[in-house]
Amino acid sequence: MGLPELWFVIIAILWTGFFVLEGFDFGVGMLHRVLGRTDRERRVAINTIGPFWDGNEVWLVVGGAGIFAAFPDWYASWFSASYLAVLLLLVALIIRGVSFEFRGKVDGPGWRRLWSGTLMTGSLVAPLVLGIALGDLVAGLPIDADGEFTGSFWDLFTPFGLWTGVTLVVLCLVNGATFLGIRTTGELRERAHRAARLIGWVGLVVVAAFAVWTLVVADHGWAPILPLVVAPVALLVSIGAVHRERDSSAFLLSATAMACAVAGLFAALYPQVLVSSTDPANSLTVANAASADYALKVMSVVALIFFPLVLLYQAWSYFVFRHRLST
Repeated sequence: MGLPELWFVIIAILWTGFFVLEGFDFGVGMLHRVLGRTDRERRVAINTIGPFWDGNEVWLVVGGAGIFAAFPDWYASWFSASYLAVLLLLVALIIRGVSFEFRGKVDGPGWRRLWSGTLMTGSLVAPLVLGIALGDLVAGLPIDADGEFTGSFWDLFTPFGLWTGVTLVVLCLVNGATFLGIRTTGELRERAHRAARLIGWVGLVVVAAFAVWTLVVADHGWAPILPLVVAPVALLVSIGAVHRERDSSAFLLSATAMACAVAGLFAALYPQVLVSSTDPANSLTVANAASADYALKVMSVVALIFFPLVLLYQAWSYFVFRHRLST
C-alpha cells in the first residue's frame, strides 16, 4: 500500500469516526424535543451530549483538512462543486452550536422553544447535507477534464446522494435514541427505547436499500460487500438488544451499523475519489489527485504522533461522563 492509498484509508477512518461519534449527537439533537415532554427532560437529553458534541465535530474538521492536504485536487473539485451546500452545512452547524449555548440564557418557554427548534433543524440539516455530498462522490458529478465542476447547484441532488443523506439521518436518529437509552433514566429512557425500536425498523429498510443501491452504483470490486452486509445485520441485532433493554449493546450495534454504512461508501468509491458523470476518464482517482510523496510522509508522521493522543483524550472524556442523568 502506497502513501496515497494509506491516506485514502485514513480519510475514510476520519469520516467514519465523525459519523459514529457525531451521529448520536445529531440524533439526540433531533429527538430531544420529541422525547422530552417537559423542559426538564429536554434539558437532561441535551446534557447527555453536552460534554461531547464540540469535540466530536473536530473529526469533521480534520477529515476535511486531511482531504485538503493529501488530495488537493479532490478538495478543489468537490468543495467548489458543493460551495452552496458547504455554506448551508456551516450555517446548520453554527445555529446548532449557538443553540446549546443560548437555550438556557433566558428563562422563558418561547425562548427555549426557539432554540430547541434551531437545535433540531441544525441537527437534521447537517447529516443530510453531508450524506448527499458523500453520495455524490460515488454517483458522480459533472466534472470536465480539468477537474472543473460544470453543473449547477441542482446537479448536486442526485437520487443516490439524496438516499445516502436520508440513510445517514435515519442512522443518526437510531444512534441518538440508543444513546439516550444508556444515558437517561425513567420515562425518558422508556420513550428512547420505543423510539429506537420504531426508527430501527424503518432504518433497517432504508439501510438495506442503501446497501444494495451502493453495490449497484459502484459495480466494481468486492471491498464494499462486507461492511454493507454487516450494516443492516448490526441494526437488526440492535433492535433485538433494545427489546431486551441491553442498552450498551444496542448503542454499540447501532454505531456499528453507522460505521459500516460510511465505510462501505468509501470502499465503493475506491480507487476513485470523485466520479465524473460527464466522462469516466475525467474521474479523480487516489493516484492522480494525491499530493507529493514528501507532503504525505510529513503528514503521516504527524498523524502517527497525534492521532493516538486524540483517541486517548476522547476515550477518557467518555469514561468520565459515563454515568446516567436523571430529572
